[in-house]
Amino acid sequence: MEPTVEYAHATGALSGIWLLVAIPLVSAAILLLLGKRADKWGHWLGVLSVAASFVLGLIFFFSLRGLDPEQRSAELSLWDFIAVGNLHVDFGLLFDPLAGVFVLLITGVGSLIHLYAVGYMEHDPGRRKFFAYFNLFVAAMLLLVLGNNYVMLYFGWEGVGLASYLLISFWYTRPSAATAGKKAFLMNRVGDAGLAIGIFLMFATLGTTQYDEVFGNVSALSSTTVLILGLLLLLGAAGKSGQFPLQAWLPDAMEGPTPVSALIHAATMVTAGVYLIARSNAIFTANTTLQTVVVSVGALTLLMGCIIGAAKDDIKRVLAWSTVSQIGYMFLGVGLGGGAYALAIIHLLAHGFFKANMFLGAGSVMHGMHDQVDIRRFGGLRKYMKWTWLTFMMGWLAIIGIPPLSGYFSKEPIIAAAFERGDWTSWLYGMAALLGAGLTAFYMTRLFVLTFHGPERYTEDNKHPHESPFIMTVPLMLLALGSIGAGWLMSTSVPDWLEPVFGAEEGHHEAVLSHTLITILSLVVTVIGAGLAWALFRNGTALQEQPAGVVVTAARRNLYTDAFNEAVFERPGIYLTRALVFLDNKGIDGLVNGIAAGVGGSSGRLRRLQTGFVRSYALSMLTGAVVVVGAFLAIQLGWLA
Repeated sequence: MEPTVEYAHATGALSGIWLLVAIPLVSAAILLLLGKRADKWGHWLGVLSVAASFVLGLIFFFSLRGLDPEQRSAELSLWDFIAVGNLHVDFGLLFDPLAGVFVLLITGVGSLIHLYAVGYMEHDPGRRKFFAYFNLFVAAMLLLVLGNNYVMLYFGWEGVGLASYLLISFWYTRPSAATAGKKAFLMNRVGDAGLAIGIFLMFATLGTTQYDEVFGNVSALSSTTVLILGLLLLLGAAGKSGQFPLQAWLPDAMEGPTPVSALIHAATMVTAGVYLIARSNAIFTANTTLQTVVVSVGALTLLMGCIIGAAKDDIKRVLAWSTVSQIGYMFLGVGLGGGAYALAIIHLLAHGFFKANMFLGAGSVMHGMHDQVDIRRFGGLRKYMKWTWLTFMMGWLAIIGIPPLSGYFSKEPIIAAAFERGDWTSWLYGMAALLGAGLTAFYMTRLFVLTFHGPERYTEDNKHPHESPFIMTVPLMLLALGSIGAGWLMSTSVPDWLEPVFGAEEGHHEAVLSHTLITILSLVVTVIGAGLAWALFRNGTALQEQPAGVVVTAARRNLYTDAFNEAVFERPGIYLTRALVFLDNKGIDGLVNGIAAGVGGSSGRLRRLQTGFVRSYALSMLTGAVVVVGAFLAIQLGWLA
């Protein structure tokens, strides 16, 4: 059954869905425009703005829930954004069942991360600016999931990219943070180019970018056009969600403050690619080859993430590679299509809880260990950080899929669906998902045991670990509750809730293995993986990196993906740039030297000039956005005729 593509006009309470984006956006503008005058209270404004969006999201969600299933959508056209010739683009929003669950995830988990960040960033002199960027990130993500057409989605898409760059490189005086931010920005631009070209192709072939019009006319496109369009969208999704071949930026994003890692890797940015494919389900379902490519990307990436994560010693990088792997499961789900679309969204929501829980738990460990991140230097922290240990344990049990925690109800059905694909690939993708479950149990148990159990292996600077303050542990407790029960709660309600978006669930192909046997096998490989890690690491590990075989060495080097990117893309680009500079020395170098001479001949002065220009440009753009939102608010309230 085809999903409906007719959206109802927003009325009543739902006509205020624009406030979801406007509140955090205005908060970000206030914090940036007031500058240091907001230092003492700016962080609380940042927390309250996201919390307000969450409360509004709940009101809109229940308003939508009160409608009949076939009428569960609210489309709000704010103004004509582009009207040139045959191109007509609304600045419009869409609040439907899919957008609704994403809004609650982004603002709900995002509010807890914001609250945690108040304590984590307490002594940072840039805390007010940090919360401004945080709010900007949330506003962009909300625009991404609420836009009613691909152009609005792209605006939010680019806004998330900008905010992530600002947050990952927040401690820009550290070369590693500056490099990580640049790497994330550039790799995402590759994916963004694919998405942009895909949007151009939509207009060229369908004459529109509105969701309802695009989805309603997909059947008129040739199979080749659908395949090309889907691959372009997949490239964009792979970039934002850190999937092969654009996964290398995501683990390096750990150089930002830990709350950034939690927000990017749990509730927002990395889920954008899954959202894009789920929202575009009519396109991906129309071509079986396209679905096969998505499933293959998901299966390959989930195994890569597991293998590399097992060889890392940085607590945040282990969690980052686990995110790469878990998003791979979600890509596997949306690639399988049919009822697996809802399974992928359930895992996405459950992952938002237990991964935010563990990232913030890692930040709590770092807080108590003076920013130490090497799990070989931990051990025995259970005695000193009982709340962090207990809450982190809930996330660990959830991600490895131990019943009755959330991961069991969200990941196991995806593994079972992979075995129901209907041809020989059922074995290929099913076994890949099953192997991933065993590897996940191994490396996550290794992380948990080396951090909280075994002998103490502290350095001189970390002899007195301590629990984090209350403002940091309360969000951990709430996220731990979600890690426990979110999967079961959502598995019983989300599929029916999402039926207006994905259509009624179609009959599955006959599975090559029974569902009961798949569940048993999954639990067996999970127990084996966890038991092996416990046996190997319960007494600690060597404090120095030991010689390793071919597989471990390759895993430590990220399976040589970074080396490949450097050899094939980075170095040729550098050589080409140098060649162009050499050939046009007077043109390019003369311009740079002239500018430098104009500001005193100092390269430092030149950098400050460039930085000032970028900041002024960004601030002017944000100010313009605030003016537009303010004008719309005035019109809505009747202040302007």
